[in-house]
Amino acid sequence: MSVNVIMLVVMGVLFACGIYLLLERSLTRVLLGLMLISNGVNLLILTTGGLPGMAPLYSSSIAAGDYSDPLPQALILTAIVITFAVTAFLLAIIYRSWVIARRDEVVDDVEDRRVAEQSHFDFEEDSEIEADTTEFTSEDDDAAARAKAAVNAEHRQASAEESAGTHDESRNREAR
Repeated sequence: MSVNVIMLVVMGVLFACGIYLLLERSLTRVLLGLMLISNGVNLLILTTGGLPGMAPLYSSSIAAGDYSDPLPQALILTAIVITFAVTAFLLAIIYRSWVIARRDEVVDDVEDRRVAEQSHFDFEEDSEIEADTTEFTSEDDDAAARAKAAVNAEHRQASAEESAGTHDESRNREAR
């Protein structure tokens, strides 16, 4: 077997085990799954770099195809740092979960279950809009809006006069 086939089989096993562990409810197993997947990704990036070659230092006597590509190595180094940060964060979450609840399992929240069972229809957001709500209006629409505003102003004035009249009548009744 060639080295590339062995690397592909190892990556497949790492990905399969990592995904299986990520689907568990235990935070410790999630952490282990994340670590396995990140190691599988690192191997994947390493195999994309091609066969090992000479150091990427320029010399006029070496052909361009004989150099090794430094980019996969830089990507792997970056992936290692990111994996370390995520691992530290998950370890802090696991520790906090253990201190508070004495377990590292993720449990279903009763409130989340209740919300999930509710209807997804929201009247304010999902109801149909009856009128066009564009802010760009034609001249006919402007004339209609001005006429409507005038009618509304007349109604407001009439209701104000009516309330003032009833206010005067109540004063007259109190005075008697």
